[in-house]
Amino acid sequence: MATGRGRLLQLQWSGLQAPRLPLGVGSAPGRTGFRNGPCIRYAAGCATLKQHARRERHCERASADCSVSLDSMPSEILLKIFSYLDAGTLLCTGCVNRRFYHLANDNFIWIRIYSTAFSPKRSNWKVNSVEKTAVTMNLLSVEDKEAGYWKKEYIAKQIASVKAALAQVLKPVNPYTGLPVKTKEALRPRWHSLIAKYNLSNLTASTMFGCDRLIRIFCLNPGLLVGLWKREEELAFVMANLHFHHLVERSTLGSATIPYELPPHSPLLDDNPEYGLHGYQLHVDMHSGGIFYLCGTFRNLFTKKGYIENGYAKLIVISFKNNTEHLPLIGKVGLSWRTDIFDGCIKSCSIMDITLLDEYGKPFWCFSSPVCMRSSPRPSDGPNFLGQTYYVDYMDSEGKVHVQLVWIEETEEYFIVNLVLYLSIAKINHWFGTKY
Repeated sequence: MATGRGRLLQLQWSGLQAPRLPLGVGSAPGRTGFRNGPCIRYAAGCATLKQHARRERHCERASADCSVSLDSMPSEILLKIFSYLDAGTLLCTGCVNRRFYHLANDNFIWIRIYSTAFSPKRSNWKVNSVEKTAVTMNLLSVEDKEAGYWKKEYIAKQIASVKAALAQVLKPVNPYTGLPVKTKEALRPRWHSLIAKYNLSNLTASTMFGCDRLIRIFCLNPGLLVGLWKREEELAFVMANLHFHHLVERSTLGSATIPYELPPHSPLLDDNPEYGLHGYQLHVDMHSGGIFYLCGTFRNLFTKKGYIENGYAKLIVISFKNNTEHLPLIGKVGLSWRTDIFDGCIKSCSIMDITLLDEYGKPFWCFSSPVCMRSSPRPSDGPNFLGQTYYVDYMDSEGKVHVQLVWIEETEEYFIVNLVLYLSIAKINHWFGTKY
């Protein structure tokens, strides 16, 4: 019995092994030590092998002739595939071609995404019946809406939710600057938003800002610093200085090609004959590399009609005549720069941040720009000081800043002895609705 089982297994094994042998290697009928069984199985195995090879060649030809692309699939299958995509991927899919765009606008897909993202809030006990009814009605009215309706609703709701979240973060305001306290926390990377454009071909001697032994730096408004190596005249670094005022909106609500535009300003009219010339508050910082040389706040600033000259209103912040108003700059003034290999400091240069609030506490004029102290070629119009006199000037379309400093050799520090703002009358008239 054992011998019979062994012979049966041997016969089956021979039949399985036969198709794996090369043609001509197997024994011919009658020349094996076995009966005709194994030879019959070998012949059957060869036939099976040939049939399998023919089937594979046929399948290869069929697959080559009948290749299926994603675009050739029926719309029903594509819609089923699209239903598994998230909102971002679905929006990208709609940019492939015209057909995918129309399919990716399917309301049934988008209402599911919308309902998942903005599902009604559930309590531990029950669902608000009004919210549940509203969702049900939305599902029933899918076919009544034009294609892409729920995609637009989803995008609009997402934008509104982002704006609401940003408004909540930016709600606390600094009483000194009138600007949001948590601007840095709100500046999270989301998408590309154009803030400013610069033409680097305009780097000339007139825009040269300062230099040290390694680099020369050029300044382009608004607030861009470009450093070039002295020897090779190649780019060393680029430094952008951005004021916090409306920086969140400019960084999130613009596009990659179009910058964010501020909403039109509506002036608050007042019959005061000096309206728009008083009640200002100034916050000024001078800093570099995290070191602040000056940080001051000045309240109840005003000017008069008699101070209006050449299209500017003169706003005196620190006067020559009042020694109690003179302020020192703390530390050695210099603009720090750093690359991957080198670093340095350009003497007498720094970054100036100006935030001027109107009488309602709203930002009236804001900028952040590099400035440089220049040696005064002639004595000042004010009192004579024991020390070399320097000045800092800044100008843009909304106003000018003039700072005069004196270097005190004994204490080795700069003192601000005069600080004057010149406000553009055109900006005052536009902001307050006046006609100066």
